[in-house]
Amino acid sequence: MVGRRVSYLHPVRMYVFTSAIFFLLFFTFFRPKESVTLTTDKPLDARQRGEYIISLQNRLKKDTANRLILDRIALISDTSRPFTAKDIFKTGANGDLDTTISANEYKSIEAYDSIQRALPPGKRHSWLKQRYLKIGININSKYQENPNDFLLKLSEGFFHRLPYMLFVSLPLFAFILKLVYIRRKQFFFADHGVFTIHLYVFTFIVLLAFFCIGKIQEFTHGGFFTALKALLFIGLVGYLYISMRNFYKQGWGKTFIKFLLVIFSSLVMMLILFAIFLIFSAATL
Repeated sequence: MVGRRVSYLHPVRMYVFTSAIFFLLFFTFFRPKESVTLTTDKPLDARQRGEYIISLQNRLKKDTANRLILDRIALISDTSRPFTAKDIFKTGANGDLDTTISANEYKSIEAYDSIQRALPPGKRHSWLKQRYLKIGININSKYQENPNDFLLKLSEGFFHRLPYMLFVSLPLFAFILKLVYIRRKQFFFADHGVFTIHLYVFTFIVLLAFFCIGKIQEFTHGGFFTALKALLFIGLVGYLYISMRNFYKQGWGKTFIKFLLVIFSSLVMMLILFAIFLIFSAATL
């Protein structure tokens, strides 16, 4: 009515305002250049060498004629010379990903496309594998000599896409709630969305407090702050459980079961989004 103020904040406006403040402070205090510390020049120890040899041998079982894998096993097995994480990157390997070995076989994307066009249609790589390999070829050609630069740019690109990732996760989290409470017909998708927005806003506030405490701890090194951060995390988990109980009006036991389902499903959802946005960040380097 005219002359009166609303007694509540619009959920979307509240989310936009809170997330803007959160990411402003997040990007101010949390810089990838300072947070991503790399030791690619440090030689691998005996355990790390052994684990890497085992991973290569497992790949060799699938592709016994692959000379790249055979040469790499011989190289890392030579204990008379140091072998670093940078050497792994420069030779085209990367953990357990088969793509980096395959990508290293091609000098450029143009060379790869030329080889693919020369093959019969039935022997060409699928569209998905082609995209995947081209990302690896592009990374190898640009950053083989400087893996630190690659990881820094990858982390910067990913961190600056975090707001988009969380925004995308909003309706997905609401969809999870819709599935968990599918028998509660009185709740529409919009109701789950409003609940999710309030949860995210509270999460932003808790994370801001978490980061502030972490910054204070860097200067004081007090164990009290570690306990305080743990309490914040427990409080966040407890808030989700209690808010589900109060909002959906079900018993404590039934709410607890659904709470566990929501936690598990949301973790899977966030891991999938994390992988998608990380791959997209690598593809845009």
